[in-house]
Amino acid sequence: MAELLLEFRSEEIPARMQRRAAGDLERLLTAALKENNLEYGSVDLRATPRRLAISVADLPATQPSRIVERKGPRTDAPKKALEGFVGSIEISLEECEVREDKKGSFYVAVWEETGRPTREVLSEIVVTLAKNMPWPKSMRWADTRFRWVRPLHGVLAIFDGEPLEGGLDTGDGMLTFTDRTAGHRFHAPDEFAVDSLADYDAKLRDAFVIAESQEREGAIRAQMTAACVQDGFQVPDDDELYAEVAGLVEWPRVLIGSIDRDFMALPAEVLISSMREHQKYFGLSGVGGEIAPSFAFVSNIEAVDPAAVIAGNERVLRARLSDAKYFWDQDLKTPLAEMSEALDGIVFHAKLGSVGDKVERVARLAQWFASVVPGADASTVARVARLAKADLVSGMVGEFPDLQGIMGRYYASMQGEPSDVADAIAEHYAPQGPSDACPSAPTSIAVAIADKVDTLAGFWSIGEKPTGSKDPFALRRAALGIIRILLENGLRISLRDAFAEARALHDCADTAIDDDLLSFFADRLKVYLRDDGVRHDHIEAVIGLQSTGDLVEVVARVHALDVFLSSDDGTNLLVAYRRAANIVRAEEKKDGSTYDGSAYEPGLDETDEIEAALWDALSRTGAGIEMALAEENFEAAMRGLAELRQPVDRFFDEVTVNVDDSSVRRNRLCLLARIQKVMNNVAEFSKIKG
Repeated sequence: MAELLLEFRSEEIPARMQRRAAGDLERLLTAALKENNLEYGSVDLRATPRRLAISVADLPATQPSRIVERKGPRTDAPKKALEGFVGSIEISLEECEVREDKKGSFYVAVWEETGRPTREVLSEIVVTLAKNMPWPKSMRWADTRFRWVRPLHGVLAIFDGEPLEGGLDTGDGMLTFTDRTAGHRFHAPDEFAVDSLADYDAKLRDAFVIAESQEREGAIRAQMTAACVQDGFQVPDDDELYAEVAGLVEWPRVLIGSIDRDFMALPAEVLISSMREHQKYFGLSGVGGEIAPSFAFVSNIEAVDPAAVIAGNERVLRARLSDAKYFWDQDLKTPLAEMSEALDGIVFHAKLGSVGDKVERVARLAQWFASVVPGADASTVARVARLAKADLVSGMVGEFPDLQGIMGRYYASMQGEPSDVADAIAEHYAPQGPSDACPSAPTSIAVAIADKVDTLAGFWSIGEKPTGSKDPFALRRAALGIIRILLENGLRISLRDAFAEARALHDCADTAIDDDLLSFFADRLKVYLRDDGVRHDHIEAVIGLQSTGDLVEVVARVHALDVFLSSDDGTNLLVAYRRAANIVRAEEKKDGSTYDGSAYEPGLDETDEIEAALWDALSRTGAGIEMALAEENFEAAMRGLAELRQPVDRFFDEVTVNVDDSSVRRNRLCLLARIQKVMNNVAEFSKIKG
């Protein structure tokens, strides 16, 4: 058994592409090995800014032989079809078997495919793999026809310690497969030979390259911890930035620089955004959590003079923060209300008007929400809505788009707006992701929901709904945001009424949109509750009974249903429900008739005490369930259902439904329908699976 080691060495691969590229490389290579009947062992991946590598262990020296069977055309097929089939197989038509099926006779080719030397097969696989790598963006360079994410310098391809034959035809020469790679661009640029993954890792490390991305990230974290502990800073907790920086360097070295005191008057978010988003620096905090006039960065060289490297990065950051300070000073000269006037000149969507149009709709819709959100004031939420997007035209947000809303809060506070207004400006976008905090203040809630509902109703009104995996306007995220706000704050709001209000503001009279949006929210609710272990069919069983779209009530019912169905009573009663439903459905189909639970005649068969006991239980329990549901005491409603278990079980055990007396038979079928009707008041049990 032997090892394959493959490395594509190029100019810098963008950090955001490396992890996906490594996964694609593994997927394509392992699929090709399986297709070529080559069994393999462990797979190891390596990715740095300048190389993408993979190792596959335990490959055979020779491809195993195998029996190939291929179905061909019918024996009476046209000559052209037969010739095409013969051209695709390795035996003649006379050597093919003739088999029969329902459609007639057809040819089947069966032959033994003799295995080839594995290294010969691998050479072909590597060429195909290189051509098929699905980079998000790729390029050609010089006079080459070959495409890669960045100019490709070399392909290391060794099997059992020796280079594969062949290479990549770039259209401007052949990039031959070799056993050679190169180290760090500055510290060890010369090429050297390797013969295995272990040799590759060891020699690259000697050449100032840590090839494994997780190991590089671990080195960065360890160095960061040591540097911060030494200088009295909190260790940054930013998994995404650690992973990204690990994709920018091959030989990480953490250094700490200083921020000029003149810039410390800028909002902390501005400092962090400038460092993190633009420079990939880590903002540092003191032991008390306050932002410090220092930053950490990861260098890609073993500097002879670290102070010079630090000074260079401080100079770059100084220029970036000088721009930020200029925008900050200029923005403070213009009131938010004046900035808001410029929103009329920004297109929100060609069919939905300008951002200014949206702001006005949100202001009016937020006033409606103020009437149903406890503690919200209509005039306050309208003011927030009209100021919330004003910072979109500010210089600071133009430079740092991720600060929209946040800068609005700062400008509002500095211009004398109340704290609830300033906070609501920042929070009206929230939550934008599962880790974001939800607004909890009444003003913030009203504006945040209004903004999202307006967006959903607007795009539904012009027929721009998410399709498949495509959601260019982030409408699923908007719906999940509304769901979280309502549930986390326990808000009893009719989404149906909210959609109708929003739709009217878009001059849309199509009421079917409200139903479609409620269905969309039901799907999003399933996604949201899935992490809590709630089954989607339990949501389906409940949500249809809530016509107004009150999600708090829906979730309360679902949780009560979960508890009930996890009990013995719930499990057995569900079985009984299905049994009753199946019997009624079968008999209705046979009789061409409908059996209605309300048509049951008590006492028709005076001799059957068990039937009478079930009817009494259904009547008593049904009334109790209706009362519990009216009081939204869903646990009590479920307890009422549990009381039905014994009389229902006894009825099925001891009473025959399909008796000779047609009137008694019909009456008992109506009684079974009555069981379904009582249970369906609590949940649509027919939608529960398993």
